[in-house]
Amino acid sequence: MNKQQNHQPMLEVKDLRVSFDVREGEVQAVRGVDFHVNSGEVLGIVGESGCGKTVTAQTLMRLIPSPPSRIKSGSIRFLGEEILHKSEKEMQQLRGSKMGMIFQDPMTSLNPTLTVGRQITENLMKHLKMNTAQAKTRAIEMLKLVGIPGAETRINQYPHEFSGGMRQRVMIAIALACNPALLIADEPTTALDVTIQAQILEVLKELRGRLNTSIILITHNLGIVAGLCDRVVVMYGGQIVETGTVREIFSHPKHPYTEGLLKSLPRLDTSKSEPLIPIHGTPPDLVHPPAGCAFAPRCGYAMRICQRLDPALIDCGGTQAARCWLNHSKAQEAKA
Repeated sequence: MNKQQNHQPMLEVKDLRVSFDVREGEVQAVRGVDFHVNSGEVLGIVGESGCGKTVTAQTLMRLIPSPPSRIKSGSIRFLGEEILHKSEKEMQQLRGSKMGMIFQDPMTSLNPTLTVGRQITENLMKHLKMNTAQAKTRAIEMLKLVGIPGAETRINQYPHEFSGGMRQRVMIAIALACNPALLIADEPTTALDVTIQAQILEVLKELRGRLNTSIILITHNLGIVAGLCDRVVVMYGGQIVETGTVREIFSHPKHPYTEGLLKSLPRLDTSKSEPLIPIHGTPPDLVHPPAGCAFAPRCGYAMRICQRLDPALIDCGGTQAARCWLNHSKAQEAKA
């Protein structure tokens, strides 16, 4: 695990708030998110659909359309520079060169009318000022790096000529072609079978070790997080409800939602007859977010204060923190 606690993080996000204006009103998709990523670190962002994971990631890249989105407040500092105030032209220089992104569906993210080689070399020629021959050589190297056989031939093929797993590898090659400092992987194994998932994760793990690339891995799969990440951010209702190292989160979850996620997973070390425990209820309406804890209506530990006041992230020791009144020093008094 790469620790840089005494140094400035590569990426630092503070009080990020993002809303969408829709017919029903204002959807508060991201509500005061704070986290950081250190150099060479893999940070996992987990949570169920609609919790704000993808909106957060796309905001980091400044890819959310405006309108209907609005970045209401916050700060995103990348390599020491504030990027929320950068122009679109300045962001285009960052994307692909210092920040790369792997999207959920490579078939819709790749251009079907261009060869995969062309889609890799475009970035190289734009950001690294390579000529055509240099860019092609580099593109072949990248395809080999992500494990695509016959790269010299396949560079001239189109996305539809690749399988789902191979298309995802092409997306990784495009994202890493210019050696970005930060790679954002948004559900990189969605819709892939478990064998291909394992191969993609091995590629990411190897590239992290070889290139020291920082990675933000967005997923709902806690098994993937356990195998790849150093630290975890758990999101619910547009907020971070728990954060800590993988060991802390998996060994001693401090938020009932995190506990519920872990209990809903099948385990190999328990009896086959032991049922999985689902999280009952539905996520909060972010057009009208609750006054108190967003998880309170679904929480078996909810107290009176949970309905009225939204807790801040409370230090739980080590690097772990959770947005839950149960961790407050006066929790027993509040229960009474």
